[in-house]
Amino acid sequence: MSTMENLYLLVPLAPLVGAIFAGLFGTLLGRTWTHRITILLVAASFAASLLIFQDVMAGHTFNGTVYQWMTSGDTRLEVGFLIDRLTVMMMLVVTFVSLMVHIYTIGYMVEDAGYQRFFSYISLFTFSMLMLVMSNNFLQLFFGWEAVGLVSYLLIGFWYTRPTATYANLKAFLVNRVGDFGFLLGIGLVLMVFGTLDYAAVFASSHLYANDIAPIPGVSWNVISAICILLFIGAMGKSAQFPLHVWLPDSMEGPTPISALIHAATMVTAGIFMVARMSPLFELSDTALSFVMVIGAITALFMGFLGIIQNDIKRVVAYSTLSQLGYMTVALGASAYSVAIFHLMTHAFFKALLFLAAGSVIIAMHHIQDIRQMGGLRKYMPITWFTFLIGSLALIGTPFLSGFYSKDSIIEAVALSHLPGSGFAYFAVVAGVFVTAFYSFRLYFLVFHGEEHFGKAHSVAYGSQNTSHDDHADIHDAHDDHHGLAPGQKPHETSWVVWMPLVLLAIPSVVIGYLAVEPMLFGDYFKGAIFINHELHPSMEELKHEFHSAWAMAIHGLSSLPFWLAMAGVVMAWFFYLKAPGIPTAIKQKFSFIYTVLDNKYYFDRFNDWFFASGARKASRCLWKFGDIKLIDGLMVNGTARLVGMFSNVLRHIQTGYIYHYAFSMIIGVFLLLTIRTWFE
Repeated sequence: MSTMENLYLLVPLAPLVGAIFAGLFGTLLGRTWTHRITILLVAASFAASLLIFQDVMAGHTFNGTVYQWMTSGDTRLEVGFLIDRLTVMMMLVVTFVSLMVHIYTIGYMVEDAGYQRFFSYISLFTFSMLMLVMSNNFLQLFFGWEAVGLVSYLLIGFWYTRPTATYANLKAFLVNRVGDFGFLLGIGLVLMVFGTLDYAAVFASSHLYANDIAPIPGVSWNVISAICILLFIGAMGKSAQFPLHVWLPDSMEGPTPISALIHAATMVTAGIFMVARMSPLFELSDTALSFVMVIGAITALFMGFLGIIQNDIKRVVAYSTLSQLGYMTVALGASAYSVAIFHLMTHAFFKALLFLAAGSVIIAMHHIQDIRQMGGLRKYMPITWFTFLIGSLALIGTPFLSGFYSKDSIIEAVALSHLPGSGFAYFAVVAGVFVTAFYSFRLYFLVFHGEEHFGKAHSVAYGSQNTSHDDHADIHDAHDDHHGLAPGQKPHETSWVVWMPLVLLAIPSVVIGYLAVEPMLFGDYFKGAIFINHELHPSMEELKHEFHSAWAMAIHGLSSLPFWLAMAGVVMAWFFYLKAPGIPTAIKQKFSFIYTVLDNKYYFDRFNDWFFASGARKASRCLWKFGDIKLIDGLMVNGTARLVGMFSNVLRHIQTGYIYHYAFSMIIGVFLLLTIRTWFE
C-alpha cells in the first residue's frame, strides 16, 4: 500500500485502537495513561486528516476497496474508502471537534468512576463516524450508520444507574430504529434496482432509471423518488427531523462532553452528510427534494419555539441544534447541498463551543443546570463568558462571524427555489432567525448577566415555573450527589483543560466562515463530490452571480431583513429578562394554552407513550391472552391432546381381545374403502 493509503487507514483506526486500549486495559493503565493514549491517537487521526486534506487539494482523490468482506453472486460486499473534498472536510471536522472533546473530558469527568469507560466510548464514536463519512459504498455506510447509533445508546445511558438515563437511551435507540428501517429499505431497493452497492456505479447509472416505476407491489412510485425518500427517513432519525426528533433533547441525560460530540460532529450530522453524498440521486426527484425541504422547515421553526421556554442550560442548546439541523435540511431540499455542508461545518464549531461552555458553567455551579439559579457569572468566569458570547453571536448569524455566512446563504438559496413548499420553507427560516436570537440571548442574559441567584439553589420552586417531568431529571448531572453552591460560595473559572478547548473552538467560530465561504460555496471546492442539475435547480448558480466577496456579503448582511430580525430578538430578550423580568410571567399567564402546548413539546412524547409504548404493551397482552394462552396452548397444544383423547376413548372400546371382533372390523374397513373407491371412479 502507498503512504497515502496508509494514512487513509490511520484516520479511522487510530481512534479504534484508543477505544480498545481504554475499554479493555483502562483499569491497568489508570486514568492518566488512558486519556494520554486516546488523546494522542485522536490527535494522530486529526494530523493524518490534515495531510490528506493537503493531498486532496493538490488534486489527488481516491476511490478503492480496502477489504472484500463477502461475494454473493455478482454482488461484492466490501469495505472501501472514497476520499474527495467532501469526505476530507468531514474528516477534519470530526477529528478536530473530537480532539477538543477528549481534552475537555479530562476536566469534566475527573471525579467520575467511569472515566476510562467514557474515553473508550468517545473514541469508538469517533471511529464509527469516520467509517461512515469515508465509505464508498452503501454497506459500509450502513455499518457506520448503525455503529454511531450503538455508541450513542451507550453514551446517552452512560450513567446507567439513573432511570431517566436508561429511558433516554432506550428512546433514542427505538426512534432511530424507525428511521433505520426506512434507511435499510432504501439500501435494499438500491441493490434491487442497480445490482450494486458501490456509490460510483449507482450514481453513474442513476439517470437511466429516472422514469422507472419502483418494483414494489401495489404502488406506482417513481423508483428514484422511493429510494431517496426511504434514505431520507433514515436521515430523519439520525439528524432528528420532525417527527423523529423526540430523542435528541433527551440525549442531554448523557455527560456534557458527549452532548457536544453528538450535536456538533457525529451522529446528528450523519443524515445531512448522507443526503449531500446522495445528491446525484436526489437531483432526479423533485418530489423527494420538496419532501426534504418541508420536513426541514417544520423542524427549523417549531423546534426553535421549544427552546424559548426551556430552563435547563443544556436543553436550550439542544433545541438550538434541532432548529439548525432543520436549516441544513431545508438547504438540502433547495439543492443547495454545498450550503448545507458549509453550515454543518460552521455549526460544528460554534455548537461544540456552546455545549462545552455550558458544561464549564455546570462545573462552576457544582452541577446545577437550571438557568434560573444562575445569573451574573460574567465577572466570575470571564473566559467562559466571552467564548459563550462568541458562540451565541455565531449561532444567530451575526455578520462577519462564521454562522452568518452559512445561515444567510441558506435563506438566500431557499428564496431562489421554485420547488413546491419553498414558500413555507422561506417563511420558516426567516422567522426562525428571530426565534433563534431570542432564545439564545435569553439563555446568555440569564446565565451571565443580571442578578446572582446562586448560593440559594433550593429557593427555586421547580414546580412553580416551566419544568416538565423530564426537566426535573435534567437539572442535575448524575455523578455528583451534592449540587449547587453553598451560601456565600462563589463560582470561579474552570481549569485550563476545560477552557482551552473553548478558546480553540472560538477561533474557527469567528473566522472559518469568512475564509471558506468563497471557495466552498461559490468556487469549485465541491466539484466532483456534489452534483447539481443547474438547469432544473438554478438556486446556487443565481447565488453565485450575486456574490462578490465575503466582506461585501457581510456588509450587505448588516442591512438585510435576517440581521434586523436577529437584533430584534436580542433586544427583546434583553428587555424581557434584564429590564422587565415580570413581562415573561405575565405573557405566560395570558397565553397559558400556548405555553402548555410548548411545555408539553407539542404532546409528541405523550402521544408516543400512549399510542406506541402503551399500545404495544396492550397488544402484547392481547397476543399473550388470546394468542398464547387460548390459541397456542388452549387450541393447538391442549386441544390436540383432547382430540387424541376423544378418539382414544372411542377406539379403546374396539380393543376387546376377541379375534372375531378384529375380523369384523377389518371386513367393515375393506367395505368402506371399496365404497369410497367406487364413488370416485
